[in-house]
Amino acid sequence: MRFLILVVLNIGLLVSLNSCWPTSVSFIDKGSMPEDWHFFSLKTMENNAPNAPLSYSANLSEAIKDGVQNNTKLKINTIPNSGEVQIEGMITNYSVSPIALQAGDVAAKNRLTISTNFTIYIKVLNKEVEEMKLSSSRFFDFDSNSEFTSVEASLIEEINKQIVQDVINKLLSNW
Repeated sequence: MRFLILVVLNIGLLVSLNSCWPTSVSFIDKGSMPEDWHFFSLKTMENNAPNAPLSYSANLSEAIKDGVQNNTKLKINTIPNSGEVQIEGMITNYSVSPIALQAGDVAAKNRLTISTNFTIYIKVLNKEVEEMKLSSSRFFDFDSNSEFTSVEASLIEEINKQIVQDVINKLLSNW
């Protein structure tokens, strides 16, 4: 008799848990953008910063493409200037400067600063093209005893993450 009661209780517990269990889990934000946004295109970033590495504009462009695709509902459109969202950008500053000066005007730390400007065009059916502007200036500090060329790649990677997040935040919040 006890066995039968335990079986009935376990079945009841399973049925009640099954009715409120999530059917799918997604970490991609699909609810913060208008329903009619499906595709985006990105024009390769223009590099107007004389000190930036030659490959930096292509690297940042790829980071933005990956970040938007992986963290929003938007998918890349391979046809240039098509899709509901078009992103264009320019790298305006890439500089290393000393900070945290110590006695004798010696810097304890240096700072890599990267600045960008974006124009985001939103094409919605039966409406005029909307334009959003975004300026992002991000930096990362590093020890002045480190040689810049040895830490540059990791600094760029960290700053790119921040710039990509700025673009995503703009897409999710300002429409």
